[in-house]
Amino acid sequence: MRTMIVLPDHHHAKAKHKAAREGISLSEYIRRLVARDLDQVAPYVDPRLVFGLFDSGGSKIAEGKQAMISESIDKQFSAKGQ
Repeated sequence: MRTMIVLPDHHHAKAKHKAAREGISLSEYIRRLVARDLDQVAPYVDPRLVFGLFDSGGSKIAEGKQAMISESIDKQFSAKGQ
């Protein structure tokens, strides 16, 4: 089975040059790349590594956000004598 693959000119030139350095055809070079990519097994990453990275220290900012903003604005106005 023949399939045509279109590469940008700069990728084609670099791939052709690399294949020549390795002493293989461009087609063989591309076949090896595809085979290597398809044979790779994605490493398992334990999702627990992500959870618990950030400790809020007991902060309740989500619950008291509006009050904190109001308090900050009040402090700014009182500092300016308004």
